[in-house]
Amino acid sequence: MTTALTQGLERIPGQLGYLSSGDLENDEQTASVLSELVATACGLQRGHDPPFKRLSVVFGEHSLLVTISGQKLFVVKRQNHSQEPVPV
Repeated sequence: MTTALTQGLERIPGQLGYLSSGDLENDEQTASVLSELVATACGLQRGHDPPFKRLSVVFGEHSLLVTISGQKLFVVKRQNHSQEPVPV
């Protein structure tokens, strides 16, 4: 179900889901871990605004892309493009 806040997330190329749909639907554990990760990263720099707007957590086959907008976190799981190894 797309809401006004998540409108457009389904159009991200290679996306496998976001926190309210797809692979991450109702995944409270991932949401909690990423929220703690963002809080830790923001705590490294003092100030009112976060020191970044986007945080990527890259795994082998996919990435979790976290975007901060206001007081909200938007998390999208995206398929990584595989690259052929370069022969040496």
